[in-house]
Amino acid sequence: MTRAALALAAALLWSPGAAAQAPAANDYPTEARVDYVLGCMATNGNSRETVRKCACSIDYIAGQVSYADYSAVEAAMAMQHMPGDRGAMMRDVGVVKDLMERFRQVQVAADLECFARQP
Repeated sequence: MTRAALALAAALLWSPGAAAQAPAANDYPTEARVDYVLGCMATNGNSRETVRKCACSIDYIAGQVSYADYSAVEAAMAMQHMPGDRGAMMRDVGVVKDLMERFRQVQVAADLECFARQP
C-alpha cells in the first residue's frame, strides 16, 4: 500500500474529536443535503412524497455521521470506482472498509426510519 493511501485512510478515520462527540445535526452544507436528496430521488422516484422521505433520510444520517466522515465516505466511494490499482488501494484499506460499513449501517437505519415507517 502506498503512503498516499495510508495517509488518506488515516485522514478519513482520525479527524480531531470525531469519535469523542456526536455530530452536529446541522453541520452539513445545504449543497450536500440537496445532492443527497437528488440522488435519493433518482433511485426512489420523483414525487413530493419521495422528497420528504429523502430529506428525512439525510437528516437522520446527519444526526449520526459527522459531515467530515460523510465527505470522507463520498470521496472513498468515488475513488473505489476508479479502475486498476488506484481503486484497489481504496477497496483494500481496512479503515476505509470500516468507515464505509458504518455509513451503510446508518443509511439502512435511515431507510427504515424514513421509508418503511412513514406512510
